[in-house]
Amino acid sequence: MTGDGRTGRDRIPLRLRRAPVPWERQPPTWRDAKPSLIADALKRALGRPSGNWYVLGASRAVTSERSLGRTVAGSEVVAWRDASGRLRAGPGACPHLGAPLRVSPVRCGTLVCHWHGLALNGEPFAGWEPYPAFDDGVLAWVRLDHVGGETPLERPVVPPRPRVRDAVDSVYEGVGVCEPEDVVANRLDPWHGAWFHPYSFVDLTVTGTPYGEGDGKQDGFAVDVSFRLAGRLVVPVRALFTAPEPRTVVMHITEGEGQGSVVESHATPLGQDRTGRPRTAVTEALLAVSDRRGFAVARAAAPLLRPLMRASAGRLWRDDLAYAERRWELRSSGRFPG
Repeated sequence: MTGDGRTGRDRIPLRLRRAPVPWERQPPTWRDAKPSLIADALKRALGRPSGNWYVLGASRAVTSERSLGRTVAGSEVVAWRDASGRLRAGPGACPHLGAPLRVSPVRCGTLVCHWHGLALNGEPFAGWEPYPAFDDGVLAWVRLDHVGGETPLERPVVPPRPRVRDAVDSVYEGVGVCEPEDVVANRLDPWHGAWFHPYSFVDLTVTGTPYGEGDGKQDGFAVDVSFRLAGRLVVPVRALFTAPEPRTVVMHITEGEGQGSVVESHATPLGQDRTGRPRTAVTEALLAVSDRRGFAVARAAAPLLRPLMRASAGRLWRDDLAYAERRWELRSSGRFPG
């Protein structure tokens, strides 16, 4: 209870920075951002099982009338919903003459090829075999055993997250010329935040590293950071970055405003472009929660908030994809340090 009789959750979470430090005068982080530390964290992430599951995109992008098509590691995939709303997925080429099913309409839960009207209800037909699909309420997943080559899992490795009905969620998607490991490596380097994204983050301190001292009590990076709102107004939080599987990094807000919120960054290999360079899709899912009384208003206004949330994520990912692309360029040419 505060001195004015308000509970903690009623307090305004904003802070006014007393003496903002100019960007060029903030403490350098390059000594702490040891390449070997980041590389070891990446290696452990890449060694974890995925069960051959890949993120296709936002769950709400797959509707009763619209399919979702994507190429995953060179394999065409199409997903849609059947008459009961269940997510279905399978090869993206029609078994008749190979028409692209990603542009075919859905009628009464059936995917209808727009070339000759062949209808697929999600069951095997004429050599067309469905893929396992999973809808976690925010993201649509597909299992491609012929791509992943791992021991299959019944469901994807979805990290702990708030219930969708209690959160305001949004999904951002972007594509870069790189491989999934370059995206994951970017997220396993929290030291770049205040330097590379000064428009969003200030006063960033890594307080714990994997299996190290401080708050890193698990294989993750603990960070104290303030989200910049406007001018000197910031929202300080503590966050933990972990990698539950080889193509996912999750930021959990562990203390401060929005405690319990998560930001999931998923990397999906798409295949090569016409020049032979790898392309990777980044799908970022944000689930924001709060125990404040007014948060119910935010949930009700979610359709209006999502474009703003995606725009904010897009600004960050324009920089982070450039970071990942640069890393891939250096790796592929043998010029990457370390």
